[in-house]
Amino acid sequence: MATTATYTSLPRGGGDSADRLARGLGWFSIALGTAEVLAPGRLAAALGMPGQKALLGAYGVREIVSGIGTLTAEDPRPWIAARVAGDALDLATLTAGLLADNPRRGAVALALAAVAGVTALDLVCREELQTDGRRIVRDYSDRSGFPRPPEEMRGAAARDFTAPGDTRIPEALRPYATVEPT
Repeated sequence: MATTATYTSLPRGGGDSADRLARGLGWFSIALGTAEVLAPGRLAAALGMPGQKALLGAYGVREIVSGIGTLTAEDPRPWIAARVAGDALDLATLTAGLLADNPRRGAVALALAAVAGVTALDLVCREELQTDGRRIVRDYSDRSGFPRPPEEMRGAAARDFTAPGDTRIPEALRPYATVEPT
């Protein structure tokens, strides 16, 4: 039994969802990057990471650049890949803020959750853009999950079956045989 694999195009009603997601992520990058560039000190203080002010400003510039690239490029795939790489940097930086001496660990944990959610969207978008609207559809309709056809296996459990010795009642625990009076 052979499994067939075919490529099918996804429906594109009203625009490609991956392109719409990429555009939304581009605008999100610009908004987040602007906030990071304009107020890196406030953001660093809110996270209890005052020594990271310059780094957060640089991350803001990175966000703006990837957002503009995503929105203006004919092919947004490399820019979404850059967003995924940037997310990895963001997660690593925020993880450092979870140290026991940071009084704002709760805010850092919340920021980590938010970045993880956006990272998931970035990964979904990257995957959707990589497939170019095509999906591999595998046809398993000819499979049952059994090694042989059901007709061949019917009654196989009862044929020539002897229970293993370790699954039988030990001789000492078996009931005495009753003898019928004659």
